[in-house]
Amino acid sequence: MMNRVFLFSVLSVLMFTSCVSKKKYAELEEQQKETQDLLNTATVKLNSCLDEKETRVSYLEDQVNTLKKTNNALLTNQGDLATLSKKGAENLERSLESIKEKDLQIKTMRDAINKKDSVTLALVTSLKGALSNINDEDIEINVEKGVVFVSISDKLLFRSGSYQVSNRAREVLGKVAKVVKNKPDFEFMVEGHTDDDPIKTECIQDNWDLSTKRATSIVRILQNDFDVDPARMTAAGRGQYVPVSSNDNAEGKAANRRTRIVVLPKLDQFYNMIEEGMKEAAQK
Repeated sequence: MMNRVFLFSVLSVLMFTSCVSKKKYAELEEQQKETQDLLNTATVKLNSCLDEKETRVSYLEDQVNTLKKTNNALLTNQGDLATLSKKGAENLERSLESIKEKDLQIKTMRDAINKKDSVTLALVTSLKGALSNINDEDIEINVEKGVVFVSISDKLLFRSGSYQVSNRAREVLGKVAKVVKNKPDFEFMVEGHTDDDPIKTECIQDNWDLSTKRATSIVRILQNDFDVDPARMTAAGRGQYVPVSSNDNAEGKAANRRTRIVVLPKLDQFYNMIEEGMKEAAQK
């Protein structure tokens, strides 16, 4: 009985298998091949995408690293620039302070010079007013670089070859003394000048000696007769060595024979004026 059932089953399977045609099998086989091809293509694309993704990720990582380095460099440069900017601002501030200080110094010096020039102008005005009745050819008053020069001709002060002051000269010197005594900010030097005609006597050795003795005579008169402070005066002889004209003719020789009073501002007072101005400027 069992053998019959087994045999029947085998026959049934054989009958079912024989029912699938070769055509259908070929179609299934073809579909299976197409499916495999599609699978292979998809696999290739997937691998390609994975490779491209890895490349892209690697590129982006490199970009990120580069940008990080650039950002760090920029931050460093920004810090350096901030430091430089701070130093630049400090240097600029110091430069501006220095310029301001120099401007104040220049202004102070200019104010001091203007004040000195004002005093000098007042002195010249006073001298010209006091000596206005004297012949212009005998006395000349001028200003050069802030220094006042009073040049008095030889014929008004002395006899030829002498250092004895004439009575007419005392009148002139008295007027000069009155002006300079009222100007305590000035000192003055009396210079004697001669022409180049040689001289030698028992009392006079040469022209230089004569010019010095004439200057000394005038200084003594200003001191003894008109109470001018001797500490403000200097006597100097220049002989024939600083002529104002040619010694080739009588007119030139007459011009060279002269006594010149050089009125000088007291330099220590002038510098004190500047120093005080500087202190005042520093306090502002």
